[in-house]
Amino acid sequence: MSLNTTAVRIKVTLKDVKPEVMLRLVVPLTLRLDRLHLTLQAAFGWTNSHLFEFHAGEGHWGIPDPDGDFGPQPVDARKARLYDIVREIGAKTIHYLYDFGDGWDHVIKLEKWFDDTPTDGLPLLLDAIGRCPPEDVGGPTGYTDYLEAISDPTRPEHENMRLWGPERFDPKVIDRTALGAAVNALSEKWMPRRHKLRSK
Repeated sequence: MSLNTTAVRIKVTLKDVKPEVMLRLVVPLTLRLDRLHLTLQAAFGWTNSHLFEFHAGEGHWGIPDPDGDFGPQPVDARKARLYDIVREIGAKTIHYLYDFGDGWDHVIKLEKWFDDTPTDGLPLLLDAIGRCPPEDVGGPTGYTDYLEAISDPTRPEHENMRLWGPERFDPKVIDRTALGAAVNALSEKWMPRRHKLRSK
């Protein structure tokens, strides 16, 4: 097995959210964790406006606080790869926490391995179900309240919530084409220079 030509299919589910928000991606096993973060941001439709961290076993990977005032520092996600988590922890499930205030917990399951597979064109979005909640809605509990408020015109906060959030927000309707294009843009951006020259 060549590490540079190995990929993995991952299933990522947003925990404690109804209706379900889930997607599947194929990513290189050598993908840096800061790039996995950007991939998940693009695939879910988040806006990359908050801090993040990956958790597996006792390990934590994220962007260390330069002041270091908030307890043990995570391993720098810019210097670690998905392979490192698999090798060091043996994890088949990883948690990706986005926005420490709202606490969006994404459960990443490593579903299928592809050995000796070219990684050009990866990451790749395979499937997506459910729309990502609006940013700063207050986590899973706030999101439940938001959905109830926008769907019930008799609630006092109905109009405020409707105007605050995205226009005509429907949690079951997503734009797979736009999400796929956002992920594809990252794979193009990260493609090694020699492959870009060859494709021209």
